[in-house]
Amino acid sequence: MKRALLCSAMVIALAGCAGGGGGSAVSDDDVAKAIAQAENEIKLANKADSLWLATEKHLAAAKEAQKAGDKDMAIKMAKKATKEAQAAQKQAADNANVKATF
Repeated sequence: MKRALLCSAMVIALAGCAGGGGGSAVSDDDVAKAIAQAENEIKLANKADSLWLATEKHLAAAKEAQKAGDKDMAIKMAKKATKEAQAAQKQAADNANVKATF
């Protein structure tokens, strides 16, 4: 679980660095990668039984924006879905190790 979270964080960090200079156009491949990353994170959150309600809605919005040709919105919504799925995974991991303190 920790390895998956670490790898996901590294992929997102590297993807952010790969953006390069300002004004560069978003490609269809970038959108597809962002949506695939979101789908993967959602699968991991489902596996941990901790998927948040709006996460899949954000992914659906990303796919709709992709179909409509709005690449920037598609990337934005896919990243939002990815972040929520990762947060849900972290929440599940934190809740698995709860200890009562008195």
